[in-house]
Amino acid sequence: MSLSTLSAPPVPRLSPWPGVVLALVVAAASILVSRMLPGISALVIAIAAGILAANLTTLPRSLTPGLSFAAKKLLRVGIVLLGLQVVLGDLLDLGVPMLLVVAIVVSGGIFGTLLIGRGLGVDKGLTILVACGFSICGAAAVAAAAGVTDPEEEHEERTITAVALVVLCGTLMIAVVPAAARLLQLDSVTAGLWAGASIHEVAQVVAAGGTLGGAALTVAVVVKLARVLMLAPVMAVLSLQQRREGAADGKRPPLVPLFVLGFLAMVLLRSVVPLPGSILEIGALLQTTLLAAAMFALGTGVKVRHLLQVGPRPLALAALSTLLVASLALAGVLLAT
Repeated sequence: MSLSTLSAPPVPRLSPWPGVVLALVVAAASILVSRMLPGISALVIAIAAGILAANLTTLPRSLTPGLSFAAKKLLRVGIVLLGLQVVLGDLLDLGVPMLLVVAIVVSGGIFGTLLIGRGLGVDKGLTILVACGFSICGAAAVAAAAGVTDPEEEHEERTITAVALVVLCGTLMIAVVPAAARLLQLDSVTAGLWAGASIHEVAQVVAAGGTLGGAALTVAVVVKLARVLMLAPVMAVLSLQQRREGAADGKRPPLVPLFVLGFLAMVLLRSVVPLPGSILEIGALLQTTLLAAAMFALGTGVKVRHLLQVGPRPLALAALSTLLVASLALAGVLLAT
């Protein structure tokens, strides 16, 4: 037998199940821990667990396919289910002036952050993720924007850095907004509107709204969900931009990402069909579980030494973006009310 007829043995294809199961188990544990630590999102706990696992241990190679699946596919399904939290009727009850405030906060926050990032010389890709995360809905928006702008995960460190900045600044806002509201002598409704329009994560808004008391929590959550709804048009615009930039080298991403269409479909379903409370509870739990699993998977790709090399400019961008969004929100809420 000649050497030419010999063939190398096939490389066994690794199953995704070990990595997926691990991500889901960590997600479930993160949800339990978050319920004991009000104000700390399960997504934050999950990504912290992923970073710790990646830096304190050596993860088996058999986990890689499943973790990759969780970071991509489970993430998109989780974002789709996020739409079940949004009821168009509740958003319309805010009134046109407040809805305009939400649109201005999101659009002004994104464009302003992009300008700040350019002035500071921060990487454009990271700036886009920070702009979306701080202006819309935190880690979920960061991950959604990364799915559009970096579908092949060639720059995964950007996603992790942006999520870390969301966690840092959003957590600080839980204490800052109520303190500033008392200093400015805002009533509970106005303070709640400001919290919902300015704080990054839904869980962080809930924590701040509970601190403000009165009717603040309800209005804060509704305003925050109005910002969540802006995820769809922003991702569509990002996708269009990617199509223009990719036209020269033949890359043509979809006009509107499929997960964005799914998100909108869930919004319409929740708004039109009277879904039982049990279905909504299951949907909310599943959405949190899938997003937390995705965050854990993303965290396993992070090396602390790389995060430490980020430097002061992204931190400055995060601080200035937070200040910009909070200022736009406060000015808009005071004018609208």
